[in-house]
Amino acid sequence: MEAFLISTGIVAIAEIGDKTQLLSFLLAAKFRKPWPIVLGIFVATIVNHGLAGALGSIVASWVEPSTLRWILGASFIAMAAWALVPDKLDDKPKLAAFGVFGTTLVAFFLAEMGDKTQIATVALAARYDALAPVVIGTTLGMMIANVPAVLLGERAAIWLPLKIVRGVAAAIFFAVGIATLLGVGARFGF
Repeated sequence: MEAFLISTGIVAIAEIGDKTQLLSFLLAAKFRKPWPIVLGIFVATIVNHGLAGALGSIVASWVEPSTLRWILGASFIAMAAWALVPDKLDDKPKLAAFGVFGTTLVAFFLAEMGDKTQIATVALAARYDALAPVVIGTTLGMMIANVPAVLLGERAAIWLPLKIVRGVAAAIFFAVGIATLLGVGARFGF
C-alpha cells in the first residue's frame, strides 16, 4: 500500500505544470472532446509507466541493494532539482490525422518518454520492488493531475500557483531521496 500511495502522491504533484499537463490543456483546447483525450492519456500512461516500472524492477534485480539505495536516493534528489525547472511544450502535436484518441495516445506516450514522472516510475519500482502498485499509483497520479486539465482546459492553469506546486514536488522528491539514503522503509534489507 505504501508503494501505491507514495507513487500516486509523487506523480500527482510532480505532474502539475509538467509538459504533459500542458499537452492536456492544448489537446482539450484543440479538440474539445474530453473523454477520448482522457482515455488516450490513461492508455498511454499505463503502457509507458508499465514499461518504466518493468525496467525499474529489472534494475533492482541487477544491482546490489546497498548500491541501489545510493543510486535511488541520488536519483530522487536529482528529480527534486528537476521539479523546480518549469516545463514548456516545445511543439504542438501535429497528429490530428489519428483522431482525438490516437493523437492523445501517441503525443502523450512520446511526451512522457524521459520525463521526470517516467523516471520516477523507474526509481519507485526499483525502490519498492512492487511493480503493479507502483504502476497503478503513478498512472492514478497522472490522471489526478491531467483529467482536471482536460476538463477545465486552460482556465485551470490560472488557479494553480505553479511555482509553489513545483516547490512542493521538489520537497517531496528530496524527502523521498533522503529517506531512501537513510534506509527508511527499506524493503531490500539496508
